[in-house]
Amino acid sequence: MSQSTALSSRAVPAANIEKARALRVLHVFAPADVGGLERVVCSLTRAQRAWGIETRVAAIVEPRAQENPVVAELRASGVGVDVICVPPRAYSLERRKLAEICTQWRPDVVHSHGYRCDLVDSRVAVRMAIPRVTTMHGFTGGDLRNKLYEWLQRREARRMEAVIAVSRPLGDQLASSSVSRERLHVVPNAYSPRADFAERSAARRELGLPTDAFVVGWVGRLTPEKGADVFVAAMALLNREPVIASCVGDGSERPSLISRSATVAPGRVYWHGRVLDASRLLRAFDVFVLSSRTEGTPMVLFEAMNAGIPIVATRVGGVPDVLRREDALLVKSDDPESLAAAIRETMQNPTAALARAASARARLDAEYGVGPWVEQHAVIYRQVLRNAIPQ
Repeated sequence: MSQSTALSSRAVPAANIEKARALRVLHVFAPADVGGLERVVCSLTRAQRAWGIETRVAAIVEPRAQENPVVAELRASGVGVDVICVPPRAYSLERRKLAEICTQWRPDVVHSHGYRCDLVDSRVAVRMAIPRVTTMHGFTGGDLRNKLYEWLQRREARRMEAVIAVSRPLGDQLASSSVSRERLHVVPNAYSPRADFAERSAARRELGLPTDAFVVGWVGRLTPEKGADVFVAAMALLNREPVIASCVGDGSERPSLISRSATVAPGRVYWHGRVLDASRLLRAFDVFVLSSRTEGTPMVLFEAMNAGIPIVATRVGGVPDVLRREDALLVKSDDPESLAAAIRETMQNPTAALARAASARARLDAEYGVGPWVEQHAVIYRQVLRNAIPQ
């Protein structure tokens, strides 16, 4: 990625925040109950609000008995949220409601997240002559329908005023899809450290884990791109080791994964399902494993770094840019043998593992703070607005 494509967080003058105070940004997304995209939107909007950027969120949700927990979290933190509650595929109604929000609030920029909002909702901004910014959080592949949506999203990205990629490899991928380098910005995610982790014993009680076991933790969606099947296969290779696994998350592969683990690692994999605010419990683990086949810049990685626990991760997407050899053990994706070997190394050499965890924690503080992250977004918004003014 060329220097003109990637904006360095350390190269943005702090004075830009002062210029950004009059900015009015509407973020548009369709939140699930949990997920990396959702955590990014929550973190970014809270940080922008704290820095003085006028920020609102339009959340596309389907009718349900209870409020979406991500919407509740945003509101609790003081971020203004307009809920667009529509039944499945009611796209005309969805766009009409978004247009009403834009008319009433008159944002300077519409910032969309996820292929649904890029494809269905961002054209409202085009009709209203509002510049569009999109954040590409990563591509998962999957079935033919999902691949089609992602292809359409990349095509739509070519028309956006600015495209933000959350990792350098993702930026390269978008550039190869003919997204103009002048409009493409690589801005890795950032993280605001939390101090309210449950301590090890309390977290284990909450998850129902043995107090004295060596626990290998995994958190994420149980879908193919996250590689939970590779993790289960690695646990099968550790059957002679005194370790158990704790898997937090839900998704389409959960039934097959539970069945598979009962066969290859009987009684040694705990399936907790969806746990809200799961990062609070990360200190239940002796090692955190990310076994993904593809990633952008995963927020769960930052959360594990913040928790101060050793990390084993696959060398995919933006992961190698976040973690160096001195911070974590990185392995090939789709390789249960390498994953099992790294887990074994962590268990057998705890002093070295804790030194890596301390290095990762220091790196998080030094390089992934929210201040530079907000500044980069402010610079991008200002650039988009300058380009929108007729010369």
